[in-house]
Amino acid sequence: MRGIASAERIRACLIWACVPALIFYAAALSIMKLAGFTTTEVLRDVMQQTEQSSLLGLVSSVNSWLWIAAATLCFFRYALQPRGGDGRYRRLLLLMGSFSLFLGIDDFFLIHDNYLAEGILLPLYAIFAITILVRYRRIIGQIDGTAFVIAAGLLAMSILVDAVQENLPMPYEYTQIAEEGFKFVGAAAWVYLCFRLAAYRLRPGLTDPA
Repeated sequence: MRGIASAERIRACLIWACVPALIFYAAALSIMKLAGFTTTEVLRDVMQQTEQSSLLGLVSSVNSWLWIAAATLCFFRYALQPRGGDGRYRRLLLLMGSFSLFLGIDDFFLIHDNYLAEGILLPLYAIFAITILVRYRRIIGQIDGTAFVIAAGLLAMSILVDAVQENLPMPYEYTQIAEEGFKFVGAAAWVYLCFRLAAYRLRPGLTDPA
């Protein structure tokens, strides 16, 4: 038990996991209560409060998980990558992870629907993605430029359908299926891209370009 419950490991777990989680928990509860929410409204699941099926919004929820998975892959490899190594590669991991995390937050809290206009936020996403491709095209191309193009293309199609859906000669339900389909598959391709970036040179037999 000495190796399992060493003081150093306990301290590390408290500093990097338990204390930040407790601070977030207390801050979120306090801020939400000050905003007028009850304790139950803050802590209980939405489906429990509304007595609706837990499957409501299934695809949207999984979509948020995909963004968070992509961010986790990039941040994890960023933490593993030596500081004295390839600086551009580390910066790319940090940018991709941060971008993925913000997309996940946007999807979860519907920022582009409720807080910031889509006409402002979505073009910023496009500009950011293009900037990443231009500045890091050699690294991305060496690792898996095809995955980047596929992921970005699918996500761009989702944005395009959303922008013109009112003018399309089809029912709203079908345009929603198309928009969310492009977005979901694009997010999955983005996770694959982040996996390729994170695995680069970690297992050469797996990540050698085809």
